[in-house]
Amino acid sequence: MMLVTALLVGVLIGALSGLIGLGGGVLLIPILVYFFGMNQHQAQGTSLAMLLPPSGALAFWQYYKNGNADLKLGLLIAAGVFIGGYFGGEYAQHISQPMMRKIFALVLAGTAIKMFLQK
Repeated sequence: MMLVTALLVGVLIGALSGLIGLGGGVLLIPILVYFFGMNQHQAQGTSLAMLLPPSGALAFWQYYKNGNADLKLGLLIAAGVFIGGYFGGEYAQHISQPMMRKIFALVLAGTAIKMFLQK
C-alpha cells in the first residue's frame, strides 16, 4: 500500500511541478508530515531525496524545447543549490522540530502574501 501511495503522491507532485513549477517544498513536505506522519526534519530530508534522480528532467525538457528555460542559468543555480544544500542541511540538524515547522510556515505564508498582493 505504501508503494502505491508513494507513487501516486509522486505523480501528483510531478504533475503540479511540471504545471506550475512547485512541488517539493510547498506541497510534498506538508503531505509527508500530515499523511505519512513524518516530523519536519524527516519530511525535508525525504523531499530532498526525491531531487537526487533527474525527477524534473521530463518537465524541464517540455519547457526547454519551447524556449521557456535557460539551461545555463539553471545549471549555475543547481551548482549553488548543491553547495548551499550541504550547509543548509547541516545547520537544519541543530534546529528544534517546532522551530523548523514555524520557519517553514513563515516562509510559505510570506511568499503567498507577497505573490497575492503583487500586481
